[in-house]
Amino acid sequence: MSNEKFDTKRLHAGYEPADHQYASSVPIYESAAFGFGDAARANGIIGGTVSGYSYTRNGNPTTKVLEERIAALEGGVSAVAVGSGMAAITYTILNVAEGGGRILAPTNIYGASLDEFRTLFPKFGIQVDFYDDVNDLDEVKKRLQPDTKAIYVESVANPSTEITDIEALAKIAHDNGIPLIVDNTFPTPYLLQPFKFGADIVVYSSTKGINGHGNVISGLVVDHGQFDWSNGKFPQFTEPEFTLGDEESGEQASFVDKFGAGAFAARIQVKYVRLFGGLLGPFEAYLVLIGLETISERLEKEVASATAIAKFLAANSHVKHVYYSGIEPNNPLVHKYLPKGIGAILAFEVAGSENQVATILNTVKIFSYLPNVGDAKSLIVNPTRTTHREIPSTIRAKHALNNQVIRLSIGLEDVDDLIADLNQAIEQAFK
Repeated sequence: MSNEKFDTKRLHAGYEPADHQYASSVPIYESAAFGFGDAARANGIIGGTVSGYSYTRNGNPTTKVLEERIAALEGGVSAVAVGSGMAAITYTILNVAEGGGRILAPTNIYGASLDEFRTLFPKFGIQVDFYDDVNDLDEVKKRLQPDTKAIYVESVANPSTEITDIEALAKIAHDNGIPLIVDNTFPTPYLLQPFKFGADIVVYSSTKGINGHGNVISGLVVDHGQFDWSNGKFPQFTEPEFTLGDEESGEQASFVDKFGAGAFAARIQVKYVRLFGGLLGPFEAYLVLIGLETISERLEKEVASATAIAKFLAANSHVKHVYYSGIEPNNPLVHKYLPKGIGAILAFEVAGSENQVATILNTVKIFSYLPNVGDAKSLIVNPTRTTHREIPSTIRAKHALNNQVIRLSIGLEDVDDLIADLNQAIEQAFK
């Protein structure tokens, strides 16, 4: 479906009804395993010469539709669906820096990502070099080292909504023979497709805006298929892989040999999902597919409502600052990368005490106080006490993340009701 537009692909890409009894909705193949039929077909499936399924940990027809649909929406060659957004990030970093190396990343990333990068990856021989301003290109160039394996960024930061200059960072990465990895969770592929600006790998917590209904934990890794994994810096992609060869005939193959442009995604599927086991089940994949069918309408309304709410908060005397780059009139990165809007998430700093923040959280009636974003229902949370608690205070301070900051995820309710709810809660806090 290479020629169809986004709104056609989100409904049809990756699915052939004739292959599934002409079912109009993607069937849920809720089966642990699939019969081989006969010995010859079994040899072909296991050997990779015959298309088919054997065991859901290795692949499932429902999940495959989701993977192909996301790859089509992004403009990538392939995708892998996994059990969570953190699994997507973890497998991606391990896959690119396997055996040791360095990752370059800004400090404005999601709390759990920062915690993993700071405290866990080093135990696997992967060091992370942090810098503070995501778009400080001189600092990025300065921090690159011979064993740097990738640059990792978030397209829209959580919760500051700072926009990353993807094209500029991609050029730096490619000039140094390494890929640019972009977490595009907040915008979703409806608002931004990072591959158009040179990104190589895109990761998602599809729990959020892609699914859009707060009812499933899921993650995605999407492969652009343009990066040269055989450039000498990534031997794991060019070394012989036992499972891809044939021991009886003595044939050997690497991931680049067998999968070419799709080597990165294929290696995550074959080595990490198959062996570490963090797959996305067929029922969960079905829920993501159902959510994806309405992504354009959802995001269009949520962006409009988030913009109106950001403007309301900016005019409120009890609000010290609003973090929503979508209302910055002279921000060139917004116009370049996100002309349809930056997403449904914003934050604001209360011009008061933490007790007044607590009153707002306790007094809202429509907003749900819980740690998620991208739901059809509007959500509210205090990041430093919840989602970003893993971040040291010294790093939080660099990104204006203090105990007076509240994050909002705007859903599909009437925007006037949401504004009225925030207004009454703020009034209660400051009466």
